[in-house]
Amino acid sequence: MSGSDTARALKALVKALRADGIFVLEHAPFGARTTYRVGGVAAAGVELASVEQLEHLGSALVELEHAPPCFVLGRGSNVLVADAGFPGLLITLGAGFSWLREEDAVVELGGGSPLPVMARRTASLGLAGFTWAVGVPGSVGGAVRMNAGGHGHGMEERLEAAMLIDLVGGAPPSWRRAEELELGYRTSSVSATQVVVAARLRLEPADPKVLGAEIDEIVAWRRAHQPGGQNAGSVFVNPVDVPAALLIEQCGLKGFRFGSASVSSKHANFIQAQPGGSADDVYHLMQAVRDRVREQTGVELRTEVRLVGFDTMEV
Repeated sequence: MSGSDTARALKALVKALRADGIFVLEHAPFGARTTYRVGGVAAAGVELASVEQLEHLGSALVELEHAPPCFVLGRGSNVLVADAGFPGLLITLGAGFSWLREEDAVVELGGGSPLPVMARRTASLGLAGFTWAVGVPGSVGGAVRMNAGGHGHGMEERLEAAMLIDLVGGAPPSWRRAEELELGYRTSSVSATQVVVAARLRLEPADPKVLGAEIDEIVAWRRAHQPGGQNAGSVFVNPVDVPAALLIEQCGLKGFRFGSASVSSKHANFIQAQPGGSADDVYHLMQAVRDRVREQTGVELRTEVRLVGFDTMEV
């Protein structure tokens, strides 16, 4: 759609949502809600409180002749928003989507639940298999969609099923078995219009004290080996044979800077954004790193960061 068509479609959607009693914020913060903390705003944004409101949103989208672009944001730990912002609707899940239910070591987590919080809660319940998530500053829904992982473990090991709602499909939420989600390395078949309402994990009984020690060890390791500040974690997917960080470091790019963005001197697969800096600088630095690595090693790096509002969605 053209810019004017998008604006008209968004205006119609906002009107429909407000008629359903859903609060819509215009010029909603977007880049500021990511862990990069740079980038522009969304033309409009909603924070949904319930599955019923999600269904209202889906119905409103289906009824439109042309739907505006929508983006479902978890905790923003794997997203870069262009300085120009996003011309569509930003969708976030409110506190009503954060919960933990457990029965016989099977845990159901709300899609909006923060991973570090749920890692600590499952450990305190004496349930093993999710401690790795304490170091991933994302949401359960985002972890399902990206098949998140860390420290040699990931969602695919414990995920039994996920409850999805397709905002443009017109169907109610339904459970999908993990095998149906085509989980791969930092990928799945969950689409941009599907929202993860909940995830079901099968964990194992264990000593809470042992699990607490594992949590502490993971936190200490990450503090020692990974930078803090404004970043989105690992920028590039690790190739099969060699870590992306090693390739970047071998190309002499540790500390390399483009404007207000720089390759971390602590971990070469992290790109740091400067406070008050530019998301476009981060994007151009990602391109420069990818190009240098390809030229010097022949390896084509692929980003795992979701890029929003840029002319190309590829880096």
